[in-house]
Amino acid sequence: MATLKKILFGQFAGESLTSLVEEMQKKYNPKKGRRFNHANITYEVSRPGVVDDNIQFEISSKIPQDELKGNHDMKSYFKEIKKLVSKEKHKPVSVEMENIVLDSKKDSEKERDYVKLLYCYPLDDLYDDKDVTAKIDQMSQENIKESTQKIKGSLTPQGSLVLQMVKETIQNNARENIEQLISANKKVKAEMMG
Repeated sequence: MATLKKILFGQFAGESLTSLVEEMQKKYNPKKGRRFNHANITYEVSRPGVVDDNIQFEISSKIPQDELKGNHDMKSYFKEIKKLVSKEKHKPVSVEMENIVLDSKKDSEKERDYVKLLYCYPLDDLYDDKDVTAKIDQMSQENIKESTQKIKGSLTPQGSLVLQMVKETIQNNARENIEQLISANKKVKAEMMG
C-alpha cells in the first residue's frame, strides 16, 4: 500500500511533467498527447510512477530512420545516443531501443524505432530538509504568511514547501534530461548525415 508521501509526491511529479510537456509543446512543435517535435524528431514524455521509493518516468525520441540508410545505421545511431546520454550528470537507469508498429488506418503499418530512456529519482533526493527549515525560519522572522501557498494535501507550511520543491526538482531535472536528449540527437544526426 502506498504511503501518503508516495501518493503526494507522485501527484506533484505528474503535475510537474504535464506542465513541462506543455512548455515543450509551446517551445517546439506540438503533437498529440504528451509528444512534441523538434528538428524532424518526435519526443515523448511519459506520466511518472512511484516505484519503491523513486519517481520514474520515460523520455523517448524517434530515431530518424527516413534519413538513415538501413538497419546498421539505426543501430549505430542508437549506440551513439546511448553513449552520449550515459555521460550526463542525471543518467537514465535504462536506455533501450524500442520498435513500435502502428496500424494507423487498418490497411497499412508504420514501423518506427525509438530511443527510450528511463529516469529514476529517489523521493528523498527531491527536496532538502535543511532548505525547508531555513525557508520556514526566514518566513517566520519576516512574518511572511503568503509566501507558501496552501497546497492541497499538505497540512503545514513545511509540507507545502516540500511539495513545491518536489514539483520544481522533477520539472528542472526532466527539462535537463529532455534538452540533453535533443542535444544528443542533434549531434549524432549531424555526424551521421554530414
